[in-house]
Amino acid sequence: MSKKIPKDKNIVLLVAFGISPGIKELKEGRELKGCRFALLHQKKASTDKQKELLEEFDIVIRCNLDSHKALTKAIKPFEKELLAVTCRGEVNIPALQKVIPHVPYLRTPTTESLDWSTNKLKMRRCFAAYDRSITPKFMVVKDAQKNTLKKIGEKIGFPLIIKPVGLATSLLVSVAFYHEEMESSLKKTLRKINKLHKDLSGRGTPEILVEQFIDGEMYSVDAHIGSRGSAQFNPFVHVKTGHSVGFDDFFAYQTITPAKLNKNSIKEAQEVSMKAIRALKLRSVTAHIELLQTEGGWKVIEVGPRMGGFRHLMYKLSYGIDTTTNDVATRIPRKISIPKREKGHTAVLKYYAKKEGVIKNVTGIKKVCELKSFHSLKSNKKVGDRAVFAKHGGKEIFRVILFNKERSKLLADIRRCEQMIMIKTAKN
Repeated sequence: MSKKIPKDKNIVLLVAFGISPGIKELKEGRELKGCRFALLHQKKASTDKQKELLEEFDIVIRCNLDSHKALTKAIKPFEKELLAVTCRGEVNIPALQKVIPHVPYLRTPTTESLDWSTNKLKMRRCFAAYDRSITPKFMVVKDAQKNTLKKIGEKIGFPLIIKPVGLATSLLVSVAFYHEEMESSLKKTLRKINKLHKDLSGRGTPEILVEQFIDGEMYSVDAHIGSRGSAQFNPFVHVKTGHSVGFDDFFAYQTITPAKLNKNSIKEAQEVSMKAIRALKLRSVTAHIELLQTEGGWKVIEVGPRMGGFRHLMYKLSYGIDTTTNDVATRIPRKISIPKREKGHTAVLKYYAKKEGVIKNVTGIKKVCELKSFHSLKSNKKVGDRAVFAKHGGKEIFRVILFNKERSKLLADIRRCEQMIMIKTAKN
C-alpha cells in the first residue's frame, strides 16, 4: 500500500494552460489523494472554458515566465511544499523548461532532454549518435536550389519525407517519390514554415528536415519513465495515416487500441523504444513514442516528452488505465497502475476533406452519432470554413471516438463511418 502524501509537501504544479483532461481527474486519482493542485501560467484567462479551468485549481499563480525575477518570486512561497511539476501538450514544453531551473529539488527531465525531444533535427542527431539502426537517413535543408536538391537525391534517395522542425503533429509533412515532386513540396514548405512557426508557437528556429521514407505499419505507445531511466509501457496503439488510405497527407487518420501485436513484436518494439529514450536522456516524464514495424525491424519515427493525443481516453476506455494520474505519479515518484486486462476496443477517427476549399456540406454525422460504438464527436470547422490539408497546416474538420467491447463490431462501425461521412468542398 502506498504511503500517504505528506501534508507539508503536497503541491503538484501544472505549468501553463492546455490542461486536458481536467484537474478533476487528477483529484480522483487514488495515488494522489491528499495532493493540492497549482497552476502556474502567464496568459490571462480569455475564454469561459479557461476561467472554469482556473476554478478547479487549489492555487493559481500568474507571472511572467520569461522573467527570472518573476518566477523566483512566484514559486518561493510554495517551494518547500512542492511535490511534483508537469505540463500538458507539446506546446507547453517551453514553459516547463523555464520553470525547471526554479524547482531543482523536484524530479524532472532536464531542459536539454526536453529540447532534444521537441526538435526533430536534434532528435534525429541523438538517435544517430546512440544507435544509427533505429532511425532513417536524414539531412537538414534551408533552400530549394539546384545543388541542394541534388544533394538530397544523392544522400537520402527516393521516396523521402519532408517535415518541419519544431512543429507538432503532421503539419507541413509531405512525401516525395521523384525529383519534381520533391522540388514542388520543398518550395511550398519553405513558403509556409515561417508563418506557421510563428502562429503556432513552434520550438526553436524554423528548419526543414528531409529523411528517408520507410514503408511499414505505424504504431505508438506511451511510456512512463522513472528518475533512473526505467520505463513502464502502456499498451500499443495501431495508427493508420491518411496516406495509407488514399490521402496525399500524413495525418493520423485512424488510431485503434488494443493493437494486434504478438509478445515477441511488443518486446522488440519496447527494446527499440528504450534505445530512443536513452538517446534523448529522458527521465521523470511520460513519453509518446511513434514507431514503424518494417521488414528490417522496428524504426523510431519520433519521441515526444508528453502523453499522446487522446491516449488518456483510449487507455481509460480499453483498459481502465488512468494515464493522467500515472503521469504525475511518475514524477513524484509513486507507484503507477497499468492494468493489462482488455475491457474493449477504442478508435479515434480524424476527418479531412478529400479536396481543399470552402466547406459546402457535411453529411452523415447524425447517423454516425447513432452507431452503437459511438462515444463522442468534436467539430473543429463548420460549413463556410476553409478545409485545409494537414500538410498545408490545416486541422481536421472533426473527429469521432468509437468504443465497443467487440473488435469485429468496432471495425464494422468504422466501416459504416467511412461510408456515411461525406464532406463537399468548393474552390471559392
